[in-house]
Amino acid sequence: MPSDARPDPQEPAEPAPVSVPDPGLRTIGLVRWGVVAWLVVLAVVLAVPSLRTGDRAWWVWVPVAGALLGALGHGYLARGRGNARDA
Repeated sequence: MPSDARPDPQEPAEPAPVSVPDPGLRTIGLVRWGVVAWLVVLAVVLAVPSLRTGDRAWWVWVPVAGALLGALGHGYLARGRGNARDA
């Protein structure tokens, strides 16, 4: 294609940049509330013996895993990783 050729009017134009609205909620705050919620669930499971006896003995480990994974995610976000704005 010669350098002085004009663009074809049939070709689509460059798309306009998209502006993402600010959701008003920081991800790290949401993760903090999630960890708190898992700790509350853990306290309830430990306080009510019928929720952790017999076939439900594994129920204790669900909120433990949730809180630990949430804490791991909190540490990841607190270090500045996972920032969607810079992606």
